Amino acid sequence: MSDDEEDNGLEDIVTEEMLWERIPETTGLDRANTFYELSARIYARGQYDEALALAETARDIYAELGPIVPADGLAQAYSAIGYNLNQLKRNSEAAHAMSKAVELLRESKSPLAIDLACTLGEWCFGAKDYEKTIECMRECVQEHLVDGNEAGAANDLHLIGCAHRELNQHEKSLEAFREARVIFKNIKEVINVARCDQKIAHALIELGEGESALAAAQKSLDVFSTAHDHRRETYSLFELGKAQILTGEEDEGLDTLQRVLDIATESEWKDFEFIVEIERRIATVMRSLGRIDEADEIERRLASVTEITED
Repeated sequence: MSDDEEDNGLEDIVTEEMLWERIPETTGLDRANTFYELSARIYARGQYDEALALAETARDIYAELGPIVPADGLAQAYSAIGYNLNQLKRNSEAAHAMSKAVELLRESKSPLAIDLACTLGEWCFGAKDYEKTIECMRECVQEHLVDGNEAGAANDLHLIGCAHRELNQHEKSLEAFREARVIFKNIKEVINVARCDQKIAHALIELGEGESALAAAQKSLDVFSTAHDHRRETYSLFELGKAQILTGEEDEGLDTLQRVLDIATESEWKDFEFIVEIERRIATVMRSLGRIDEADEIERRLASVTEITED
């Protein structure tokens, strides 16, 4: 590289200090862009409160400038606000800001809209706004299919299935997971096919279809065991145990649930919500098998745990 090329390269480097110094000298669109760039740099350092304030200032300036500002400018400010709010665990506000960004980008037919829309769907799920998740991801499915992005469409359907499950809409959940499974199988994503099978098993159990649930749970368990994916294997084993009980194989189901409990309690990090769910099902089976004293003891212990976790 020549000396002249090096000098030109240095001139192109804009430091954060230079951006701060530029603010009093700029107006209009340049001023908004400067605030946005500062917000991006400070976000990268993890100072989300400060980055949020800068992004909000950029948004306000873009909005004041009105139609002379490209929609992408205002949208990027809203998305920056959303990302900072998400990092600050202000999930509902983050989703609202990102929805504004997606709306603007879709109006301008920007290719960036689909990626932000998927992020919005995930945030809505994190904020427990499951209806909004479904609405958002349904649009994403269609857009991904039009674009030929099968993996994207399958992931969208998987999240839709999870949202329906949280709403106890098990038939709709089953439909979404089955659609996702077909696509994942078509593109040979073995682990994701098994993830769908595990959730299909759960939905079938809730719908009382024991034999089908048993087959789906076993398929998912086979994949995760082969892949040595022990965390997912545990959840598949749990569904298998529930399916065994549903089909009348109570002794086998109890043994399977006990295996799941052993794995869950031996884990370094104790998921008490999962442990309690396993033990409650064990107690129910024991009671049906006439082992009343053992069931009573389990439920007595669980009362002490749930008193803490529910508070």
